Amino acid sequence: MTFRLALIGFGGVNQGLVALLKAKQGKLNGLDFRITALADLRLGVVSNPQGLDLDALLATADSGFATDALRRDPATRISKHIDLAATLELVSADYVDVVVEATFTDPHTGEPALSHCRAALSHGKHVITTNKGPIALAQQSLAQLAAANGAAIKYEGAVMSGTPVLRQISTTLRGCEINGFAGILNGTSNFVLERLAQGHDFDDAVREAQALGYAEADPSADLGGGDVQLKVVILANTLWQAGLTRADVACRGITGLTSSDIQAAQAAGRSWRLVGAATRHPDGSVSASVEPRELPAGHPLAAIGGVTNAITFDTDVLGGVTISGPGAGRVETAFAVLSDLIELAGQTRGQEVQA
Repeated sequence: MTFRLALIGFGGVNQGLVALLKAKQGKLNGLDFRITALADLRLGVVSNPQGLDLDALLATADSGFATDALRRDPATRISKHIDLAATLELVSADYVDVVVEATFTDPHTGEPALSHCRAALSHGKHVITTNKGPIALAQQSLAQLAAANGAAIKYEGAVMSGTPVLRQISTTLRGCEINGFAGILNGTSNFVLERLAQGHDFDDAVREAQALGYAEADPSADLGGGDVQLKVVILANTLWQAGLTRADVACRGITGLTSSDIQAAQAAGRSWRLVGAATRHPDGSVSASVEPRELPAGHPLAAIGGVTNAITFDTDVLGGVTISGPGAGRVETAFAVLSDLIELAGQTRGQEVQA
C-alpha cells in the first residue's frame, strides 16, 4: 500500500520524518510512504509525482537548503515562489494523499497551519499535524470537515512528542472511564525546575535549556504555561468532547517561583513541577488548570526529571495509570508522525476490506 505525502514545513520534525522513512525502508509491513511534495519558506514548492529521493531531501537540509541534490532528478519541479495560495494549491494536488503539517505556527490564531489543514481536508486529503494551535482552536470543526470529506486528521505529536498518549486513550485504555488527568507536559519548564533544585540561577537554567535546544529563543510559552495550556485543551477535548478553549484553562507558569520556594520544598522532601490537569465532574462539566504544584516524594510525577514528559490518568477500573516518555526532540516527534501514518494505513486497509 502506497501513501503519497506532502510535507508542509521542512524544519526539524519533517527532516526527522525523512530520516525515519529512510531508516525504516522495507520494515513497515509492505507500507510505502512516498514524499511527492514539499513546501517550505526556505525552499519554495518542490514536487515530483513519482516521489522525491530521500537522500536528496536529507542532503538539501544538510546543505543549508541548497537545491542541487533535488535538481538531479529531471522530474522534480522547484518553484522558489511560495505563499499561502501556492501551498494551498499544493495540498490539493492529485498526487498527494496525506498532508504532514509541521510549520511554525501562531498558537493564538493557529495560522498558517489551520488554513493548510482546512484546505487539505476539504479536498479529501488526510492530515497529520504536530501543531498544537489548530487542534486546540478548531479540533471539533476540523474533525467534522474530515468526516464530511472521507478523510482523517491525526495529531499524536501535538501533546507529548513521540510518547503515544493519545493512542493510549483510543486503544489500551478503552473500556476504562477516564475521570481526570494530571501531567508534566512541557520539557523546558521541567528542565528549568530541576536545575533550580540543584542550586542554579533561573536565568542560567533558561540559557542552558536554550543552548541544549530544549527552549526556544523566546521561552515565554514554555515558562509561562501557555504551551501546556494548549495541550490540556487538546487532551480534555479529545477525551470528553469538552469544548474547552484556552480561556477555560486557568494558567500560571513557573516564573513566579522563588529560590526559597524551591529550597523549602527540598527540605520537606518535596519537589515543584508545572502540572497541566483536568477533571470531569459527575454533572459532566470539566475544570482544567495549569499551575506549579509542590508534589510529595511518592507522587508518580515527582520523579520525572529533565525534558521527560509524563501523565497520570484517573480511571474507574485501574485507578491511576501513568505514561512517561520523551516530550521533545526532532526524531521523537517525527516518530509520532510515523505512528499516525501507520495507524492511518491500518484504518484504510480495514475500510478496503469492508468495501
